[in-house]
Amino acid sequence: MENVSSPLVKAIKQTWKAIQRRHSDVPEVVATLASGTSARGMKIGHFAADRWLRGEDAIHELFIGGEGLARGGVGTIGTLLHEAGHAAAAARGIQDTSRQGRYHNKRFKVVAESFGLTLDQVSSIGWSVTTVPDATAALYAAEIRRLDAAITAHRRAETTGSGGRTGNNNGKAAE
Repeated sequence: MENVSSPLVKAIKQTWKAIQRRHSDVPEVVATLASGTSARGMKIGHFAADRWLRGEDAIHELFIGGEGLARGGVGTIGTLLHEAGHAAAAARGIQDTSRQGRYHNKRFKVVAESFGLTLDQVSSIGWSVTTVPDATAALYAAEIRRLDAAITAHRRAETTGSGGRTGNNNGKAAE
């Protein structure tokens, strides 16, 4: 069996670099890949400031939930751009979420839209449902092709504690 994770992490890191070239205030991150399933539903991705240490230096975390990879390259670039929006907001000193990071406010919407995303609002999580418009997909076409080639597997969604299967809002992702 071929290696699944190494090419995928490499493609994610290359895509993050491409986002940084277009948005200079997006910081470096440690990319992590694991289960996004929890009792609260599915987490497709997150950005967490200063979660890792290299010596005395703090490094930010980029998490990608393996279940979200089922959405392919376009869905994954949407997750990466969404999390890059959080990263840029942190770098700019913008408070873009509340409720322990679950509710995405209007300040986040403005930042995420500047990254080429379309966001829809859900009452419980705010401006979090992320769509990649065609123009943004065209801008990141090479990265989407790279991600599609690297996504050779994805993690199965598990049943949540409430008895329901986790989902992704009909092709849109609540990040």
